[in-house]
Amino acid sequence: MELIRAENMTTLRNSGVESRQLLVKGNSCSTRLTITRVTMVAGAVNPRHRHERSEQVWILLCGEATLLLPDGQTDVLRAGDVVRFAENDIHGLQNCGTTPVEYIAVTSPPVDFTKSYVQDWAHAVRDSKT
Repeated sequence: MELIRAENMTTLRNSGVESRQLLVKGNSCSTRLTITRVTMVAGAVNPRHRHERSEQVWILLCGEATLLLPDGQTDVLRAGDVVRFAENDIHGLQNCGTTPVEYIAVTSPPVDFTKSYVQDWAHAVRDSKT
């Protein structure tokens, strides 16, 4: 059994997105998954991206957001919705509302998201629109 205390969890931040690392290599012995709790302020965007070797499941806890899909396609996610991405599926999320959006992301096999939060996503979103 593992008990992961809150003080052993880190939070990654980027352009209005906070990713609380609930279960990751740095605080767990798990070799099968990563679990994060993501909070997005109004207007924040997690740009389109893919995970080459991992599938990912998002469970929307609160709010409403626009799911960003390949080729400019979008869909709406609402609190209680669950979406699964197979490896290599392009996906992203935008909080188009006025309240925060929160979701749990479960990724298997695990991914270290630290490097993903280094580049400023606000610039990535602006650059992709020009």
